Amino acid sequence: MATAAAAGAGFRLGQRVHAAGDPRRSGTVRYLGPVDGHAGDWVGVDWDGGAGGRHDGSLAGRRYFSAAGDRSASFARPAALSAGIPLPDAIRLRYRVDDFTKEEQDEMYVFSTSQKRVSVELVGTNKVREKLKNLDELLCVSVSFMGVSSTGSPEELQGLVPNLRQLDLTGNLFSQWQDIFSLCQALPSLEVLDLTNNIMENDTIGSSLLKNIRVLVLNNCGVTWELIEKIKVPFSCLKELHLIWNKMNIITTPVGKVVQGFDALRLLNLEDNHIVSWDELVKLSYLRSLEQLHLNKNKIKHVRYPSNLPSSVPLGDVSFPPFEKLQVLLLGSNEIEDFLSVDSFNLFPSLMDIRISDNPIADPAKGGAPRFVLVARLGNVKILNGSEVSARERREAEIRYIRLVMGKAESDDPEVIKQLHPRFAELKALHGIEDEKPTSRMLGPQKMASGLISITLKCVGPSMGEKQPLTKKLPSTTTVGKLKSLCESFFKLKDIKLRLFLEEEGCPLPQLLEEETASLVELGIGAGATIIVDEEN
Repeated sequence: MATAAAAGAGFRLGQRVHAAGDPRRSGTVRYLGPVDGHAGDWVGVDWDGGAGGRHDGSLAGRRYFSAAGDRSASFARPAALSAGIPLPDAIRLRYRVDDFTKEEQDEMYVFSTSQKRVSVELVGTNKVREKLKNLDELLCVSVSFMGVSSTGSPEELQGLVPNLRQLDLTGNLFSQWQDIFSLCQALPSLEVLDLTNNIMENDTIGSSLLKNIRVLVLNNCGVTWELIEKIKVPFSCLKELHLIWNKMNIITTPVGKVVQGFDALRLLNLEDNHIVSWDELVKLSYLRSLEQLHLNKNKIKHVRYPSNLPSSVPLGDVSFPPFEKLQVLLLGSNEIEDFLSVDSFNLFPSLMDIRISDNPIADPAKGGAPRFVLVARLGNVKILNGSEVSARERREAEIRYIRLVMGKAESDDPEVIKQLHPRFAELKALHGIEDEKPTSRMLGPQKMASGLISITLKCVGPSMGEKQPLTKKLPSTTTVGKLKSLCESFFKLKDIKLRLFLEEEGCPLPQLLEEETASLVELGIGAGATIIVDEEN
């Protein structure tokens, strides 16, 4: 132990350090002691990011410790590492108010036309310097990647920035929750605390209630939900909790099947984790104030409203339905592929902003649904994939969806149709559309005319020349392949392979019409639609 203590030169196992002179290269001390074949004292470090080292904690056939990556570990002399600095020192360094040194002043010049040095005076320097003299007036401070490892003296910190409301500690060396609790207690005005890229220990001791903290950011901090359960008492007044990049895949609840507490929490950000099962997220359904749940970039395949749970769960003296106040649900870049998931969004009592872009179900190129189908199936949505659903877009999408279902009805059985298209009957009644299915059985000039729809065609191919848009009345049974042939005739195009795209309100890119045998009515394309005529690459 004496040897280890000497080797440590003040370091301890589990301590966060950075390379001397490089606060952005940080890691965790995993070994203190001698290294075979090398004289002197050594510190074994597992560097952040799973890389940046030379081995995995073993050297010359001997294992000293196990590192996170195959080449994330290395041995360093104590003098090559820094244990960091206290927060007050970092604030002074970042927001220093001293005059520039002579060396700095000598570097501030430009050359005149005669190649003489002309000193540069920064506009507003005196005003900024005067403002920064009063650090006690600072409301927001960022000391990201400055090697901060401790709160320092609480009294000194409170005296330095007594009015601080937002503190960004991204990429520093904090790891123990006691330091964080002390920091929050020393800054009674602090409301927003960002600890991104500080590898926090998943254990903590008790703390008094921290009523001041409203937003806590723990992105890429290596935390688990077990830890969140431990800190939810001191941080019970949180309104926002951000937990991006923590490799979470389960929501661990110590008592019962649902997460309780966090009564003021309005936004929970779990983006870029490893969540696969929606059942884990159902455990969050009784967070009574939750309005926004961010789940982009996980691995979720299905979503179901938790109707299998009791319709209300008593918590204290009140009861309420699952996800009662949830308004925003972001599920972009997951693996959702079924319409049951889409239809289940209608069961959430308050949901009106949904993101499901970059999921198979929302990608027509992968057999998913175009935007108009999603809008029509989601009756309460006001914002879809970041774009507002206007009243006009909703009406047009719903009518087009009705045409689509009528043109491709899988069955005449109303129960089967209801199961496949839950809103179909409701939408027909809403828009006053009759049950008659438009088919090619219509006979006679009048019925043929009633099957015509007005389509605007825009020619945009670079080798097609400048051509004016055309508006044509076409049978609703016209297929994509037939329309391509007609466009060749309308625009006098020869030896050019065409691609057709449908312009849709709310979609940043037109939808490619790929299925040659699909008719306009089967695609839900109605009167007033705009088709883009382009050439294949």
